[in-house]
Amino acid sequence: MRIGELARRAGVTTKAVRYYESLGLLTPERLANSYRDYDEHDVRLVREIRALARLGLPVERTRPFLDCLAVGHEHADDCPASLAEYRAAIDELSQRIAGLTARRAALITHLRHAAHRNSRVPETDEGEAPMTDFVNLPADLPVPEDDGAAAHLPGTPAPPLELHSTGDTTVRLDALDAPDALGAPDAPAALRSGRTVIYIYPLTGRPGTDLPEGWDAIPGARGCTPEACGFRDHYQELLAAGAVRVFGLSSQETDYQREVVERLRLPFEMLSDPTRSLARALGLPTFEAGGATLYKRLTLIIRDGAIEHVFYPIFPPSEHAEQVLTWLRENPL
Repeated sequence: MRIGELARRAGVTTKAVRYYESLGLLTPERLANSYRDYDEHDVRLVREIRALARLGLPVERTRPFLDCLAVGHEHADDCPASLAEYRAAIDELSQRIAGLTARRAALITHLRHAAHRNSRVPETDEGEAPMTDFVNLPADLPVPEDDGAAAHLPGTPAPPLELHSTGDTTVRLDALDAPDALGAPDAPAALRSGRTVIYIYPLTGRPGTDLPEGWDAIPGARGCTPEACGFRDHYQELLAAGAVRVFGLSSQETDYQREVVERLRLPFEMLSDPTRSLARALGLPTFEAGGATLYKRLTLIIRDGAIEHVFYPIFPPSEHAEQVLTWLRENPL
């Protein structure tokens, strides 16, 4: 058969076939017209090279397996030389894993030191389990679905609730445009009017504190710290785009939230709603985890005493601040 047919049947390119030949892994017959002539054995060899490549073996190290087939064995790893190649590859992987594990441990140590540098929470003692990584999101997190639980919110008046903030004040949600809403009666009107962004989240983890069991398996639960960091990093851009205030809100106590604000250096305040009064007033979605009722992640844009826009569901939370920023820019006042 010609090279094109071999490549098609083996699932490779003709360029790959020529590369295998250059390494001496394939030795096709030559016809009188100098064309290469491949047979079924060549197809088997190329397929074997592909299979070994999927295991991570470089093409150059497949020769013992191909030689095993060449001498008549049914399987390419029936020969001692093939088994030796397996062992060598495993040894190399073990060395790489050990090196990566050491690097990971060093990074965890530096992360723990950095996270506690501005935290009230004492660093864990030597020998304790390393802190959970709250900053990076796993790649396989389940994506929350829109269950319609926030569809009724746009246009709803902000409720007359006063919530404690990490700034040692109370914030009244139905009077965010009023001078006393933020405990600043002398604030200029230009700084009091406009849009308020309130991102609502389940709970923020912190060094030395375990998250509820099965947290990563709950759609939309993981990612509160990356979300907070996103609003921190885009805070000035959000203000420039028309937001005059940004708040985070959860059912966690103010002291817990204050530690997060200090540790993550957040330029905005957190609001504490431990009794979930806002959920009752607005019918906000919640879920159960670790024996507690927590807010589902959503964001409210409040303007002139009413909810102008709602973001729900939110995913990935690490990119949500950018989503809010885009909306503000596309919907200028």
